[in-house]
Amino acid sequence: MAVLRRCAGFVLRTCSRLLLAVIRFVSFFSRKPPGVSAPRDPLLLTPASVLAERIRRGEVRSSAVVQAFISRIREVNPTINALVCDRFDEALREARAVDELVSSGTQDRATLKQNFPLLGVPVSVKEAFALQGMPQSSGLISRRSFRSEHDAAVVSRLKRAGAIPLGVTNCSELCMWYESSNNIYGRTRNPYNPQHIVGGSSGGEGCIIAAGGSVIGVGSDIGGSIRMPAYFNGIYGHKPTSGIVPNDGQFPDAHGSRTELLGTGPMCRYAVDLPLVLKVMAGKGVEKLSLNKDVSLRSLKYFSMENDGGCLFVSPVDEELVQAQRKVVKHLEAELRVSVQPIHIHNLRYSFQIWSAAMSSDGDEGQSFTDMMANGRTMWPSFELLKWIFGLSKHTLPAIGLALTEKLANLNPEGSAKMIQKAKHLKEEISSLLGDDGILLYPSHPKIAPKHNEPLAMPFNFAYTGIFNVLGLPVTQCPLGLNEAGLPLGIQIISSRHNDHLTLALAQYLEKSLVGWTPPGNI
Repeated sequence: MAVLRRCAGFVLRTCSRLLLAVIRFVSFFSRKPPGVSAPRDPLLLTPASVLAERIRRGEVRSSAVVQAFISRIREVNPTINALVCDRFDEALREARAVDELVSSGTQDRATLKQNFPLLGVPVSVKEAFALQGMPQSSGLISRRSFRSEHDAAVVSRLKRAGAIPLGVTNCSELCMWYESSNNIYGRTRNPYNPQHIVGGSSGGEGCIIAAGGSVIGVGSDIGGSIRMPAYFNGIYGHKPTSGIVPNDGQFPDAHGSRTELLGTGPMCRYAVDLPLVLKVMAGKGVEKLSLNKDVSLRSLKYFSMENDGGCLFVSPVDEELVQAQRKVVKHLEAELRVSVQPIHIHNLRYSFQIWSAAMSSDGDEGQSFTDMMANGRTMWPSFELLKWIFGLSKHTLPAIGLALTEKLANLNPEGSAKMIQKAKHLKEEISSLLGDDGILLYPSHPKIAPKHNEPLAMPFNFAYTGIFNVLGLPVTQCPLGLNEAGLPLGIQIISSRHNDHLTLALAQYLEKSLVGWTPPGNI
């Protein structure tokens, strides 16, 4: 068996390298689009929590803040293609209403803060979420003309807290690929280098926030769809403990056991905003967390794992990412006087297989990915692939490939059952390791933001994030500056269930003491 595994690994790596070589050869002849300039307006460089406080105090008008972000979007969006439908006129009307409320003096600042913690602050929303009057296609051509008649649960809560949506942002087809590109809106491009991907599926969110066109956003995550875009775009993203934030109002929605995998959470340019936005999104669910509890970082246990242990399906971790993680470890040990223990968790090498088994474990209870692609019609993935080859398919290649993979996964129920069992053991092992005072540092992804189409040669690399959806653990993606080529570095911070406050506290500490969001266009 060991010989067979080595042979299989050799074949997979060889095929991946050949495909990657072809993609890079083709991309070599493509035109390099211009990059984006760094944001200069001070309003664009202010955390959401500070903006809200300044608006409540009357120091700045919400209409001026919203107009500043609209101007920035108009400046950068032709290059990055992140915001796919705007509601600028409505946003400005809502901002003027906020200004009138503040100037009326009918509520004092304390009451305004209690009722509207995000008063007058612009927010962007992933197109997969219902935002009244906006499209909600999730990149599926058959839903191109659909418009939402209501707001998703988290969008409604953000509005009630005073936030003002600017529009909806791009994602991958049906939110199941880690490059945000589809046949309705096209491809979103990285603000640090437009030849590179923004991640997926909340790629438009990560991109517009990093480019300075929004300060906070709404993302969803079933295999890393908050954390990968946050990492590739150098911002913060938080996947909460499963079951805390409602997923209602998304398309596609999760069914059966997939409900535990899907998480809705905040994407922010500044770590200080994560707890505030999470509280608003969670509503009463926040009572299960301890977000107001003071965290003594020096009293925590710290663990670090630099790779997954060597999965055959996943790329090795880039050396620059290894060094960035080691820099964090050294920083914590030097500044906090703590010991960060290197560990090896054997079953993490099966992350991709475990996630795949969890996604296909619903049997007849859940709607298949193929069914969602068909959207009420009949579709055969193999025939769709043939149509794609001749340019006749309405679907993207990654979506067709996932539909084919789904069919293959269902052919091995015994193997899936074994992986589900491994997931249970892994959950017990990590929960026991971390307890209520432990932190695990783990790579966000094995590669620094690839160029467009390169994920086709390494489709399973999302396993570094996907495994924590299966485990239901809270994870904060934290930026770690830029590499020599000017692309973002990052790391995942993980804790046990309902201990989101630990990862959020460490993210805020690293933002202050090490590095946070680095604006694009500065190098």
